[in-house]
Amino acid sequence: MTHITTGERHARLATRHLLAPSTRVADVAGVARALVGIHSSDAASVFIGATARMQVADSAAVERSLYEDRTVVRMLGMRRTMFVEPVELAPVVHAASTRALIDGERRRFVRMVEDAGITSTGDRWLRRIEQATLDAIEARGEATARQLAEDVPDLREQIAFGEGKRWAGKVGVSTRVLFLLATEGLVVRARPLGAWTSTQYRWAPMAAWVPGGIDTLSTDDACLGLARRWLGAYGPGTAADLQWWTGWTGRQTKRALAAIGAAEVELDGGVAAAALPDDLEPVPSPEPWLALLPALDSTVMGWKERGWFLGDHRAVLFDRNGNAGPTVWWNGRVVGGWAQRPDGEIAFRLLDDLGADVTSAVNTAAAGLAAWLGHVRVTPRFRTPLEQELSS
Repeated sequence: MTHITTGERHARLATRHLLAPSTRVADVAGVARALVGIHSSDAASVFIGATARMQVADSAAVERSLYEDRTVVRMLGMRRTMFVEPVELAPVVHAASTRALIDGERRRFVRMVEDAGITSTGDRWLRRIEQATLDAIEARGEATARQLAEDVPDLREQIAFGEGKRWAGKVGVSTRVLFLLATEGLVVRARPLGAWTSTQYRWAPMAAWVPGGIDTLSTDDACLGLARRWLGAYGPGTAADLQWWTGWTGRQTKRALAAIGAAEVELDGGVAAAALPDDLEPVPSPEPWLALLPALDSTVMGWKERGWFLGDHRAVLFDRNGNAGPTVWWNGRVVGGWAQRPDGEIAFRLLDDLGADVTSAVNTAAAGLAAWLGHVRVTPRFRTPLEQELSS
């Protein structure tokens, strides 16, 4: 059995995730392909994570790719999580991950509508509202939820939930209908209102990004394609890593690995893992590299088992639900964290003793990131202990 060392995994991470300077690419679509999707729960993370891997750190270029050239698309993907995907990969992600969510989400919303007394025929009502919303989006080309509510009055309804509970509240019909239409692959989150850190999106037809539509592949074929891509970018990895990343069941994961002929390899510590059968040769180590990656970056969130690059720093760099904060990387390892303060300064703390030269390099990188962000202020959606401490 081929043995792949932790050092070699570090080298693969550096080159395949475009973190070594010599591996950087020209555009955000290249980044999205390399990572099999850019984690997009935090809008700012897309821009910070993408430009960290691009030859020129240009936020305007990321916006052009997303909203004008439309070489990438923001969509719901693995683990019910938002990703920015290259348009050619969107049908794969939809069929392998998103499609399975549709029936359950529809049933849940129909039950909410009926329980709220809006109608006794929730499914028929929902289909009518969905079609009217789609027609309004097509007519406008792009529209905000507020604009769509002007065209489709039913979208203005508010539905109470959790009555008598601590978490009780209301949700707008527009929020749930647009989420369902996006889950079904019919609409897409387009250019947001305000700056690139905003999450108040306009909505547009998915066909404007993916000609012919997104719902074109069988689930089985898509699962095999997604497993191959994950192993190519993140392998070697364990079956538990792939299962966690995709959100699949254990049975789905094992079936996909078997169907693509994944090779069993051994990691340090005797851990069994999988790799593509033509990806077993040693990978040369790249030049030394340093990166300040954002919260929920795709590399940080790429594996369930993270000890080989995270060490014992999980408690301060992740929240209790497993969401990563901003991280400092040195040669394949997470060595610290960073945060932006109210005045724009990037504060950091190294959690390993790396010497004066590395500390100086991180200082330079932090100053460069602060200058690049300028007046933009970034607060992660999920706060972690070190990020909160450093940002105060």
